Amino acid sequence: MSSFLNRTKVAVETDEGIWPIRRRRILDWLVNETRNERFIDNILVEMCGKLMAAGVPVARATLHFRTNHPQWIGARILWKEGLTEAKIDTFAYGVENTQEFLTSPINAIHQGAEEVRRQLENIADGDEDSFYRELHDSGLTEYIAWPVEHTFGKRHVVTFSTSRPGGFTSEHVDFLRDLLPALTLVSEIRLKNIMARTLLQTYVGPHASEHILSGATTRGSGATVGAAIMICDLRDFTAISDLWPRDDVIHLLNDYFDAISDPVERYGGEILKFMGDGLLAIFPLAKETACLDLLQAIREGQASMAKLNEEHIRMGRDPLRYGVGVHVGDVMYGNIGSRRRLDFTVIGPAVNIASRLENLTKEVKRPVLLSRAFVEMAGCAKDMDSLGTFPLRGLGEPVDVFAFPEG
Repeated sequence: MSSFLNRTKVAVETDEGIWPIRRRRILDWLVNETRNERFIDNILVEMCGKLMAAGVPVARATLHFRTNHPQWIGARILWKEGLTEAKIDTFAYGVENTQEFLTSPINAIHQGAEEVRRQLENIADGDEDSFYRELHDSGLTEYIAWPVEHTFGKRHVVTFSTSRPGGFTSEHVDFLRDLLPALTLVSEIRLKNIMARTLLQTYVGPHASEHILSGATTRGSGATVGAAIMICDLRDFTAISDLWPRDDVIHLLNDYFDAISDPVERYGGEILKFMGDGLLAIFPLAKETACLDLLQAIREGQASMAKLNEEHIRMGRDPLRYGVGVHVGDVMYGNIGSRRRLDFTVIGPAVNIASRLENLTKEVKRPVLLSRAFVEMAGCAKDMDSLGTFPLRGLGEPVDVFAFPEG
């Protein structure tokens, strides 16, 4: 009986008809044998190889996904015959308003089309838009795009192209169409994994997100780590937010955070939180150059702020002022909060000292202050100005304070 079933169709009734039209080995592979593959681009490459081995002449395939990303509206995964790895391209917000996208088959699918199919062999010079012309010129003979329907109507796109003379046969099309329900399930799982990782990286940072994804989700879970700590705060923000239009305030904050944050992330720092007009970042001492990386991040941040202030002055605005406090020490790094709402952050005396130093910048009129402990660990005492010893609120012992040289 089982051998008879293996030789015939194994089908299920759906609202859209019978699926699959014919059971094939590649369907079993997609459903049962891809569970250990994390990335959908690798699955696409292997799937296309299996299609070719099964006699389906696929020469090009793409997956187009809408993403929940602060910088990218979507991504395209592209495979071509002969490639062992897929190419991944990301697209910034605004591309959806371009003429190239509005006239594309991808947009047609997003607007509700159930299929876009184009024979490419009969394209005449000047008779077709650049997209189909490019496919034709690369030797392809037919192009098909179908929707990939994820949960709650979230629509993505898969495309297949061939270089076979005459294009795909009806049997080839049935074969490819049979893959769609299984490909939908497989891709949605991977896309949700990517979204979860992206959202966590967006809101808590790359290092904290890895801890959370690894299971650090209970209150109080965490570890003690050595870190160089940086706290930055914008001056006079209350007055600015009271006087400026709301959208201008948001734009100002974004520009300010870009100037300060980009170098921090570029040099391996982890921004744990934005606090209104301030930020908290750490550079874990597990990296030998952590202290020097923090210093370089501050220098480049200052240079970016100087350029931003040039623009403010040109527009007749006052330059932005800020304060930065830097210390080094052990911090408790982990989940803190209520039973249902947690914050993945750092706490401890070392964080308090960095915060007090940032506040001291208002008094001594120097934008960057560093503790002796940090300066000694970084080996940069000769490059800094010693300002003397200062009592810091809430601390028993005064702290030796250094500043970046003026001028």
